[in-house]
Amino acid sequence: MRNFADFEISLRQPDCPENISPCLQALWHDAKNEWEKAHSIIQDINDNNASWIHAYLHRREGDIWNANYWYTRAGKTMPDCSLKDEWQQIVQSFLPHGNDSESLPL
Repeated sequence: MRNFADFEISLRQPDCPENISPCLQALWHDAKNEWEKAHSIIQDINDNNASWIHAYLHRREGDIWNANYWYTRAGKTMPDCSLKDEWQQIVQSFLPHGNDSESLPL
């Protein structure tokens, strides 16, 4: 998976791609409305990237206090943007070509 367009295409499939990082797997499941699965993937990873995703997931859930805790652990503040925009920003940050508009074959 080389860019955001490829990631979006993968969301049309019934199963999460196996060759992506746990962070991207969590975001993939979140996009498929599988919050519990996304949370179970990310909750035991202890780094700033996972904390950012963990924060986003709790923000999406509406648990703002918990989200703020995880944003702080990630070294970030809660954004003013929509959840959709934040999700896209996070996904792009984990892809080698972020927001390249040209899609490559999966």
